[in-house]
Amino acid sequence: MKKIFCIGELLIDFVAENQGSDLRKASVFTKKAGGAPANVACAISKLGGSSKFIGCIGDDPFGNFLEHILIENNVDTKHLQKTDTFTTLAFVSIAENGERDFVFSRGADRELKYLSKIKSEFKGNMLHLGAATALLGGPLESAYGHYFFDGLTERAFISFDPNFRQDLWKRREDAFAKKCIPFIEKSHLCKFSLEEAQLLSGKEDLTEACDVLHNLGTEAIVITLGKEGTYLSTGTRHGIIPSIAVEAVDTTGAGDAFIGCLLYLLSALEDPSVVMGNFEFLMEMVRKANAAGALTTTQFGAIPSLPNQDELKAALR
Repeated sequence: MKKIFCIGELLIDFVAENQGSDLRKASVFTKKAGGAPANVACAISKLGGSSKFIGCIGDDPFGNFLEHILIENNVDTKHLQKTDTFTTLAFVSIAENGERDFVFSRGADRELKYLSKIKSEFKGNMLHLGAATALLGGPLESAYGHYFFDGLTERAFISFDPNFRQDLWKRREDAFAKKCIPFIEKSHLCKFSLEEAQLLSGKEDLTEACDVLHNLGTEAIVITLGKEGTYLSTGTRHGIIPSIAVEAVDTTGAGDAFIGCLLYLLSALEDPSVVMGNFEFLMEMVRKANAAGALTTTQFGAIPSLPNQDELKAALR
């Protein structure tokens, strides 16, 4: 089974309690571990895969808490860096339908330094690049680009998720889209939300959006559609793969659980890149990944809600 390197932010989610979707009304918050790439790393390891996290946290109580969460979930933390800058925080509100509103207070995640010695570990393995904070400048953006290039030169399988956050890119959506293009051009697999697919392609229709994104270079596209399932496109074929029915209470981490499960399944293949054009093969993997994403919405908090292998199998029966 291939190792999967997840690169990007690890942070604290302060989740507002019992106020609906409006952070202005929130007065009580619960501390949770968060950060899309870290969620993906935990999703992979909880299913039995091999994940390694590359990111930066503060050398403070919150950072220590996050490091412990990764270790507790069997994520390899050898490449986790610490800095004197305070750990990044996100404040999250959750509406009755499970949808979220974010406000970020950035800190240590932006201080990730590039280490050239990691490059050799990418050979024959997989990289997942989550971009929620990675394209906002600073050392993290530079390191992120270097690791992406290293993955390409080492012929690693590369997955990209833009993780667009409106709060971080207000009135700069065009800049965000421009920064995402090199990753879409070279990645084997891209995972988008509906909003991201439309933003990055400039098209409302999903088929047209995928045509634009495939023309940039990516081979396989998955667009998560919440309870409706996932739109899968291989360029020549496309369609929606339904999800399972659940009572959603918190959608935080659902997309991360989805892509984590999909990467876990791909990591068992000798060469995941060769199936990127095989719609039927990917369709079955996406069906399983949909279930992983759906299960994650049934509890509060992303990482504690990620399914293990037994829970996933039970949901698919």
